[in-house]
Order: sequence, then C-alpha cells, then structure tokens
Amino acid sequence: MIQQRQNFDWVLKELYDGVPGIEMIVVLSSDGLRIARYAGEPDAADRVSAACAGMQSLATAIAQEMECVEGDMNLIMIEMDGGYFYMMSAGANAYLAVLSDVCCEPGRMSASMRDLVVRIGAHLTSPPRRNGQTV
Repeated sequence: MIQQRQNFDWVLKELYDGVPGIEMIVVLSSDGLRIARYAGEPDAADRVSAACAGMQSLATAIAQEMECVEGDMNLIMIEMDGGYFYMMSAGANAYLAVLSDVCCEPGRMSASMRDLVVRIGAHLTSPPRRNGQTV
C-alpha cells in the first residue's frame, strides 16, 4: 500500500525526465486523494486528483455500456488546446495522471506511463475508504 509519506518522487522524476513536455504527474487514489506528485503546485495536484475521481467513474460507466468491453478503465486521454491530459489505472484503487504540453507525443507518453505502471504498479495501491477511514 502506498501511503503519502512514502517517497515516489524519484520514480515520477524518471517519467518526467524521460518524456519531454510533462507539466505535472500525480498518483492518486480512486476516491480522488493525492498520493504523490512530481512538478506542478501541490494545490493544483489536489484539484487534478479530485477531478480524476470523476473521470474514472465516468469512464467506468461508459465502458459498462459497451458489450465488447470487459474490465476496468485502462487509459483516458484528453486533447485540449495547448496540451494533453492522461490518466491510467496504476494498481488496485490507484491511478497515474499526467498533464503535458502540446510538444508531448501521445504514443510515447502512454507507452512510458504503461512501463512505469508495470514496474511499480503492485506498489501503487490504495485501500478502500469509508467515511475518510481505511477499511
């Protein structure tokens, strides 16, 4: 289980240094709490984490409507004027989110995120919570 006190900065820094154009990396729990971040402001990372909980829920609801889809959300990518947003499942109840500028190549980003998740995904878990407490 990841706790906020654990330091995953070095792992996130590898992703940051390996893919040009990254502005912020956030690891979050499924209920939208920030577990770790690299680059960007802490308050912005908290807002991104909260928004990601809604994105994950929306993606799961849409996937359930597709008969050919089995399992959970794997990757969300949003292209915006000026940049990209990526969110990937990263372990039980944990997600990896990245904000990047337009210079970032989406295929490279998703492959680099997948490599990171494969390497450390077993450590990126967040136990379910009820009323703010771990269950």
